[in-house]
Amino acid sequence: MERNLKNVLVISFGFLLLFTAYSGLQSLQSSLNAEEGLGVASLSVLYAALTLSSMFLPPIIIKKVGCKWTIAVSMCCYVAYSLGNFYASWYTLIPTSMILGLGGAPLWSAKCTYLTIAGTLYAEKAGKSAKDIISQYFGIFFLVFQTAGVWGNLISSLILSQSSNQGEISEEDLECCGAYDCLTDTTNSTWSERPSDSLIYTLVGVYTASGVLAVLLVIIFLDQIKSDQVETEKEKTSFWSTFLATFHHLKDKRQCLLIPLTMYSGFEQAFLSGDFSKSFVTCALGIHYVGYVMICFAGINSLCSLLFGKISQFTGRKLLFALAAVLNTSCIITVLLWKPDPKQFAVFFVIPGLWGVSDAAWQTQTNALYGILFEKNKEAAFANYRLWESIGFVIAFAYSTKLQVYIKAYIVLSVLVLSMVTYGAVEYLEAKSSPGTPAATKKENGGPHSQETHM
Repeated sequence: MERNLKNVLVISFGFLLLFTAYSGLQSLQSSLNAEEGLGVASLSVLYAALTLSSMFLPPIIIKKVGCKWTIAVSMCCYVAYSLGNFYASWYTLIPTSMILGLGGAPLWSAKCTYLTIAGTLYAEKAGKSAKDIISQYFGIFFLVFQTAGVWGNLISSLILSQSSNQGEISEEDLECCGAYDCLTDTTNSTWSERPSDSLIYTLVGVYTASGVLAVLLVIIFLDQIKSDQVETEKEKTSFWSTFLATFHHLKDKRQCLLIPLTMYSGFEQAFLSGDFSKSFVTCALGIHYVGYVMICFAGINSLCSLLFGKISQFTGRKLLFALAAVLNTSCIITVLLWKPDPKQFAVFFVIPGLWGVSDAAWQTQTNALYGILFEKNKEAAFANYRLWESIGFVIAFAYSTKLQVYIKAYIVLSVLVLSMVTYGAVEYLEAKSSPGTPAATKKENGGPHSQETHM
């Protein structure tokens, strides 16, 4: 097997095992640990720590120990979060959430940097377009990675369904479900009853084992990767300039314009996993259905990730971004107008299914866009990606227990509109800077937008 492809698959399956655990736990937090808002609070703390981590840690750690060991050590932080869920309380879940947050930014930045370098090296050797290879590598990664939601949520549903109460939900209880939910009692007591401790221990035990396997897979099979640029930069950079590389990267106007789009990724994922899963699925169907509904989202997301990674070279990223915007807008409007009813069972799956199509476009194309636009500053660029996406998560989870769902839906829609306007400005700048030639080529030749942070 071609070496670069082997490494892409090792990273992909490592993330699959790791996020089988994390995706399942994240989807359940708002319902499983609903008392005093512990679950949502832990997610807010998690992404706040991820925000701080994104500001400083990725460039330092990646340059110090390399992408491979950054990924391995960061994965251990996710395992700590799984352990914290064995006995979920403010004294266990909040500290482990902080640990995961600190490891999250280096993990994702190292992954993105690794895939970008691997794609660039292979493209040079094969005489192909680096842009196309990088996009394909991200497509392969997200094809495998997004199935983590399928396995993680399938595990949770199969285990938790053993204790779920069965019965008819009253019309009175249904009135507190949906976009116009009752903040005092978003989910009725019959369907959202906490599972037994033994089932929770079983569930978290499976998740912890999955995370440990991910760490071992990366340590044993992933090759360390180096690029000439990284080595050159390492020799001439000072500690403080590296420490502040994430902020220095904000001097690039295109990075600033991509902030709303990047934050939107956090808003839309938080809305689906936090608000839709609790106020629609758990409230109207029961907590054991959360996993099945999220499987629909994750499965479609995975398949579309591969598809978009392949066809982006023919359709261009602008068309895929437009498709994602239209689908997400349609889903949000549906959420605002639809009153959840168990008799309309299919709708609970159609909404996350369409959401999965749009999220696949957001994830594959935004990651590839960062890799292409900021090839000279990959670590700092991807650190910014995690920083602003994390801020989106933090804001969304912070107001989660304070606002009704319909207000949060309008907020998500507003951020989407803003992100499309600013993304359009980025495309305009790229087209203006490279008339008649690919933007990537001009940047490689030292064009006006090949901003490289000299540190």
